[in-house]
Amino acid sequence: MFIELDLQSETPIYTQLVDQIVEGIDSGELKPGDSLPSTRSLAEDLGINLHTVNKAYNLLKQEGLLQVNRKTGVIVQPGGMPGVTEVFAEKLRRQLRSLAAAAAVRGMAEEVFAQESRSVYQDIIRIRGGEQY
Repeated sequence: MFIELDLQSETPIYTQLVDQIVEGIDSGELKPGDSLPSTRSLAEDLGINLHTVNKAYNLLKQEGLLQVNRKTGVIVQPGGMPGVTEVFAEKLRRQLRSLAAAAAVRGMAEEVFAQESRSVYQDIIRIRGGEQY
């Protein structure tokens, strides 16, 4: 698993880690049932605090993307990815609202914002080979 963190970024390290693991799952680099490094091992490899890795893993567990077990370790959800739930849809709306507000404050037109959103989504689908969950 290839993870690249920007320690100078305003984005918290645990958020960068969550985002890159999700992108790894989406791209197929991480498949259902794949093992991830232990919290301690990944923290040492990345040179970050183990609590940061633990926070990222726990967030992904809450999202239903990972299973975390003291005996079996951390694995990508073997039963497949969770579907779109109301909780997920609400989280998405909150994140999009924040991004839309930032775009509007800067004077970005609605259609430009919508096109950027479509373009990013289409890039993700293209990377994964068009497969839908």
